[in-house]
Amino acid sequence: MKTSLFLVVLLLIISCKKQEYDVVIRGGTVYDGSGKPGVISDVGINKDTVAIIGDLSNAVGKKEIDAKGLAVAPGFINMLSHCEVSLLFDGNSQSDIRQGVTLEVLGEGSMGPMNEQMKRDDEEAMKHDPDWEYKIDWTTLGEYLSGLEKKGISPNVASFVSAITVRVHELGYANRAPSAEELERMKALVKQAMEEGAMGVTSALIYAPANYASTEELIELSKVASSYGGMYIAHIRSEGNSILEAVDETIRIAREANLPAEIYHLKFSGKDNWNKFDSVTAMIDKANKNGLKITADMYTYTAGATGLDAAMPPWLQEGGIKEWIKRMQNPVMRKKALQEMRTLTNKWENLMMLAGSFDKVLLMGFTNDSLRKNFTGKTLAEVSRIYGKSPEETAMDLVITDGTRVGTAYFLMTEENVKRQIQLPYVSFGSDAESSTASGNFLKTPTHPRAYGNFSRLLGKYVRDEKVIPLEEAIRRLTSLPASNLKIKKRGSVVAGYFADLAIFDPYKIADHATFENPHQYSTGMVHVFVNGTQVLENGEHTNAKPGRVVRGPGWKK
Repeated sequence: MKTSLFLVVLLLIISCKKQEYDVVIRGGTVYDGSGKPGVISDVGINKDTVAIIGDLSNAVGKKEIDAKGLAVAPGFINMLSHCEVSLLFDGNSQSDIRQGVTLEVLGEGSMGPMNEQMKRDDEEAMKHDPDWEYKIDWTTLGEYLSGLEKKGISPNVASFVSAITVRVHELGYANRAPSAEELERMKALVKQAMEEGAMGVTSALIYAPANYASTEELIELSKVASSYGGMYIAHIRSEGNSILEAVDETIRIAREANLPAEIYHLKFSGKDNWNKFDSVTAMIDKANKNGLKITADMYTYTAGATGLDAAMPPWLQEGGIKEWIKRMQNPVMRKKALQEMRTLTNKWENLMMLAGSFDKVLLMGFTNDSLRKNFTGKTLAEVSRIYGKSPEETAMDLVITDGTRVGTAYFLMTEENVKRQIQLPYVSFGSDAESSTASGNFLKTPTHPRAYGNFSRLLGKYVRDEKVIPLEEAIRRLTSLPASNLKIKKRGSVVAGYFADLAIFDPYKIADHATFENPHQYSTGMVHVFVNGTQVLENGEHTNAKPGRVVRGPGWKK
């Protein structure tokens, strides 16, 4: 009898004791990432995992967050990030964390595999800008990613292996097809990268030496990625005059290599190509209806940012920057290149011509102190008047003096198409930029405002203010859609048992502030961010926590 009474009392004590969690987020509107409308609920976190979603009024948290009036969403996935180098200098990833980005997907030009010549070339290039010199203490892509995690970073990272990188590894900067033996070695490098956790194969086909690759070469490399469950993703060969042919090439690669494919930063460049929206989307819809999986991503601006190399013929750039400069200094070759730069062609992508005006070519990135001081933020038209030369010749002279491709923004797109792209259900989002900190050396380096505002601009300008798509749909495209495309498990949704990557923001206040004139301005309205259950943003301020991990692809072999 006494034993029975003791058990009853013990059970009463246990039942009265409140369940405890590491973190309890109370009363937020939870958007699970599926595209369904948000539901007011509580979220409990234990260690690195979402433990429960529901009524936690009888639970307590070691840390509690009042999320009333706030949206609680899965952490955002940046489908095209260029924070490969910026994370080496500052692992806090401030500009993206303050927008809710918890996973950076790298690899348009991957950081591995490297050989000794590639390391020497990169070390030589760094001498032009000593503020950004770093030690290359890795060889493979997997080693680079593991090194980032060991160093300490706030966001998670994933990466593709670049067809450009494996081509340079075996062929250098030669403009020719690989031999059978070279192609086999390139495929072996892709195989290694896939087993190290790469998401698939990528390329950037408007740039030399990437545009030296044939479709057949890309298919062979993609077949290797396919065998590991990976995908193909690319800056397609043309976003302007030959965009239809470029999309068709992407679809062909997907079909013949038997894998999903994605188009990086879908856009329609140049006024004469703005009307091709319906034709391109019809091609994608037809491919998907026929059993392929073709998706795309985008940034929420009408200007792209790249370099002056995107205004010069590929043959001029063969052999790398030193050979490129030598050819521009050769009077015969210079004259030939200038003529091609002024001639409409579909053989290569000339962003200067697509812009339609030299006033729409904004100079942003120099390493030479004099050029940086005098010309940053000026248009090519303005600088050409200062030089007293044609804009094309001025572009050549700037590359020669700076010793780099010179960072450049091209105003190419129309706002109407940006909105129509946002409405496409298979489009996710990528900044196509580094993740910066608004201090130190970062302030010396101009950047596209998308580095600070791409995701907040979507949620503020296009969702809240202009109502282009509903909030729940925008969150789906920032989270579960890219996670599904990448075949990432246990991320991209607010679900019990998933990793606790969370973005908690005020949907009425979230906004971007970065401009081309003053790009180093953080977005506002993101209140709290968690990565793997650790808070990296608290009340809008970075906590300096670095819980980020490498997220490996489907072919990873431990």
